[in-house]
This record gives sequence, C-alpha cells and structure tokens, in this order.
Amino acid sequence: MESDPTFTELAGLFDRDRLVTLRHLLQEPELSLLYRYAGKVALLGVMDPGDSQVPNAPCSYGDPIMEGLLSKLLPSVEKTSGLRVFPTYSYLRVYKEGDVLGRHTDRPSCEISLSLCLGYEGPGPWPIWIEGPRDVVSISLEAGDGLLYRGIECPHWRSPFVGSGLTQVFLHYVDQQGPHSQWKFDKRSSLTDVRALKRSLGGSTGLQ
Repeated sequence: MESDPTFTELAGLFDRDRLVTLRHLLQEPELSLLYRYAGKVALLGVMDPGDSQVPNAPCSYGDPIMEGLLSKLLPSVEKTSGLRVFPTYSYLRVYKEGDVLGRHTDRPSCEISLSLCLGYEGPGPWPIWIEGPRDVVSISLEAGDGLLYRGIECPHWRSPFVGSGLTQVFLHYVDQQGPHSQWKFDKRSSLTDVRALKRSLGGSTGLQ
C-alpha cells in the first residue's frame, strides 16, 4: 500500500511544479460547518453579488470565518511549501451552473494560494486547469481537498460549471523572504476580526 507523501516530499514537488494537490485537508465536522456557513451568508445577502472575474457569483473578500481558516491553515501551507509565509487575505465564492473562470494569473498578494473546495452539488468535481513550468494539468478537488499553487506564476482557469452550486474559498499568502512580503494582510492593518461578523449577524456566525 502506497503511503502519503511527507511534507518534505510535498515541498520538493511544490518547488519543482509550482503546485501540489492536498487531499482531505479539511475534515468533518469542520468541512460541513463551513459549507453550511457559506450557504447561509450567501442567502442572507451578506456577500457581494459578483465580481469582474465571475459576474453574478456571490463572493466575499476577507470574510471573518474564512480569515480564521486562513490563519489556521498557515502552518500546513508552510510545511507543504517549505517557506515561511505571511497571510494576505481570504476570498470566498459560490459558483452556480454555467459559471466560467477565465484564464488569468493573480496579483502580488496571491503569491502562494490555497484553493479549497468546501462542497458542491453536481455530477462530479469541477476541474481547475493550471499551467505549471512543465505542462498544463487538470486538477479535480472533492470537498475538503485543496490545491496549493503559485498564483502569480501559473495561469489557471475553469470551463463552464456543470451543477447547481459549488463553494470555493481561496486563501492567499506571500513568502516572508520574497519580493512580495510587503503584501502581508493585503496591506491592511490586520486580518478581519470574526467579532465584526457576529455583530452583523446578531451574535451568530452560523457555525453553531
């Protein structure tokens, strides 16, 4: 039986390919709690209605709960990448049927990005196409799986989504010793405070 790769092996793959897939990164019950939470804030209208990349797909920059996840997973990102990193920001998006993500690279605060699937309703996972230094690959993420990649260097995109909905959170970091270290917290004073969301939802985060 083949064993899972060690963090040293993953860091080697990340350095070579500029991307690595992390299976079962989020576990139950946290995974289901986050998925339900995202659905709740989308229904409440707390999220923005869309952005220039994916119009009409609810999205949220710096959601306090996702900022907590950004901090929580930082040690895993450091072990997998082999780097010391600063968190920059989180970005939550809820896709719907027919949504497309055009080919693009990311801005400086997304030097090292973790794209996490929180859950979906559809016939199967929605592939992410990404171009590394060696080839173009298609990565399919089940709920709880993540793709760690260098978003500035690697163009990535998605074909039209087939399904009724898919929730993805993007957690962004920069190398503490790299050329983009000034983007710590995305040049904010700090990450978003979860207490702000509790106040906006009348004391509930939807995670109870």
